[in-house]
Amino acid sequence: MTAILTVTLNPTVDLSIFADQVAPERKLRCSRPDTDPGGGGLNVSRAISALGGHSTAFVALGGPTGDKVMHLLAEQGIGLSPFPAPGETRQSLTVTDAKTGEQYRFVMPGPTWSGRDVTKVLDRIGKSAPENGIVVLSGSQPPGVPEDFPARLATRIARTRARFFLDTSGKALHHLLEAQAKPVDVLRMDDLEAEELAGRRLPTRADSADFAQELVQKGIAHAVVVARGADGNVLATLTERWVAQAVPDKVISKVGAGDSFVAAFTLSLGRGLSLPEALRWGASAAAAAVTTPATDLCTERDVKRLLRGSTLERI
Repeated sequence: MTAILTVTLNPTVDLSIFADQVAPERKLRCSRPDTDPGGGGLNVSRAISALGGHSTAFVALGGPTGDKVMHLLAEQGIGLSPFPAPGETRQSLTVTDAKTGEQYRFVMPGPTWSGRDVTKVLDRIGKSAPENGIVVLSGSQPPGVPEDFPARLATRIARTRARFFLDTSGKALHHLLEAQAKPVDVLRMDDLEAEELAGRRLPTRADSADFAQELVQKGIAHAVVVARGADGNVLATLTERWVAQAVPDKVISKVGAGDSFVAAFTLSLGRGLSLPEALRWGASAAAAAVTTPATDLCTERDVKRLLRGSTLERI
């Protein structure tokens, strides 16, 4: 089994509650909150653990909320490599309207980082990267972390023998196109992020595959994954184009679907499966995640069940 290091610079304590009805200017009586450690990389580590795998979570933590995250991770048996954050770890809140099933997600920004903090964390991640392992950077960047951080980390990881998987969005994703960085091994984005980056609509699977392959040809990544929601997950390399699809029984919450995909995809490659088979596992994990409530992620039982009915085909 290949060693996996997940990286989370902007972790959170995720609070999830239900209200009978969400309406303005009313006192809303809520359920007792469910509490989970959150943030892209931590969710990936949690889902890897749920699938019977192991990873180490490199996470920036600060203050009492950071202590809470550390405690929650320890309860779940997840290995931890803490890094001192420059301020208090944030909290996030998900409120589900019990009447309509609609979700309202309130996401705080996290502490502000300095240039010195960024330099230190790049060095620490580089030293923590497992030899011949996989490093996964997923989730939002805290204030102060520059847009070129993923590109700088890609260059830093390239000096090691680890592979680098990146799941990012926004300005950091755009900067990756402009930077003269080493290519990441796997780059993942959703369909809206892909269309924004492409500057055009990508209405079909073939359109997504075309764009993903363009990024590979430009040297951005060795493989690119575009998640198209219910229409499946597209993967392209220089020579191959695949789509994998798994259909959930019922969509309850889309929170954590992308992180569950990354977890199953990464774990599958770490176990020696091919890229197309890893794509099928990822699609099944994403479908499993949307059948769970609030911030719950995929379960191994649901992933294996959905995997049996999943499809994998060339484009």
